Amino acid sequence: MSDTTQKPSYRMLDPVSLPELLATLAGIGDRLGGAPRDWNVREVGDGNLNLVFIVEGKLGSVCVKQALPYVRVAGPSWPMSLQRAFYENAYYRTVAPFVGALIPAIHHFDPDQHFTVMECLSPHIILRHGLIAGTRYPNLAGDVGEYVARACFCTSDFAQAFESKMDGIALFTGNKPLIRISVDLIFAEPYRIAERNRHTSPQLDQIAADLRRDSALKVAVSRFGLKFLSEPQALLHGDLHSGSLMVTAAETRIIDPEFAFYGPIGFDLGAFFGNLLLSWYSQPGHESKFGERAGYRTWITQQLETFWSAFDSRWMALWTDSLAADAYPAALFSGARDQAALVEARRAYVNALFADMIGFAACKMIRRIMGFAHVLDFESIADAELRARCETGALNLARLMLTAPQRFRCVADVVDAMPGTL
Repeated sequence: MSDTTQKPSYRMLDPVSLPELLATLAGIGDRLGGAPRDWNVREVGDGNLNLVFIVEGKLGSVCVKQALPYVRVAGPSWPMSLQRAFYENAYYRTVAPFVGALIPAIHHFDPDQHFTVMECLSPHIILRHGLIAGTRYPNLAGDVGEYVARACFCTSDFAQAFESKMDGIALFTGNKPLIRISVDLIFAEPYRIAERNRHTSPQLDQIAADLRRDSALKVAVSRFGLKFLSEPQALLHGDLHSGSLMVTAAETRIIDPEFAFYGPIGFDLGAFFGNLLLSWYSQPGHESKFGERAGYRTWITQQLETFWSAFDSRWMALWTDSLAADAYPAALFSGARDQAALVEARRAYVNALFADMIGFAACKMIRRIMGFAHVLDFESIADAELRARCETGALNLARLMLTAPQRFRCVADVVDAMPGTL
């Protein structure tokens, strides 16, 4: 499924022709209600890659997402495989039995036109927008921690026979074009002169030059790049940032898993953790008066702890209940002494996931400030001087997380390091 060519039958969807196409799909017309001519269609995509439509009828609504043959944010000059839609749907199918309503319901997938018809999430909004607005989401961090634990544990060697996991690895092997994006944009380009790089200039020019000269930092980043490529611990979402979550005060939904692949669990953990840190550092840029977001920043630091605690506790519970997989087989740990050793091994494994989360979070933070495809958290700060100060704080913490990992053994260590980097 790694073909990057555009099939002759492929055509980009548009608001005019989409209703008639949807009317031919089983169950979609009944879900919307009324005649196709009465359906309201609007294109709402604001991401980097795809077309996204909301279609509303008398009885309900659906969301339609179509892969484009190029990276949308860059245009036709950057061709991209249409097969990413296949891997997104394969990911949804794989994790759906484990994560329940934390992903949207999928109604239809068209492998020729590379579009998906799914549940329309309303009144949900993209989490990043909510964080910029200073909105608190009581269930957010716990939901995402639960999600990563369930999705990753249940696709790992701790829950599956190795034969089943290897079948999964084989299925997602073809998602190379999306993996290439991550390899280049996260682990390579921000640390050298690259055409796609961009930063707040001239304010961050010196920092950009320092990054390119920092050999210890580049070695640390490369170590995590190697982990990304060589440790297929579980099936990952692959792009779990605050733009890939839709939220309300009560619900959290994870979307856009087109970067899915088998990799190190810390990569998904670090993506969400790092985006919370980016949001924390951006908050002064969204204040109408000095200090008014102090309480909200405290809330964000609490979400860091809640996220990790939710993941940790659910992972441990799943591992305790899992007896039949090939990793740490239950038959080897029957006695009291064996059980004590197993408890210690479990804690060591999860501690290693925490260390990976810290490193990958730092890589993601640097990429979003110094590389390609920045985050609205900073980009929406009009004052370049203020934006640069916010970004500098985040960069300082990220560099410390990568070059002095021994300082970060728990979330409290991260929080303690944050104020000193402003």
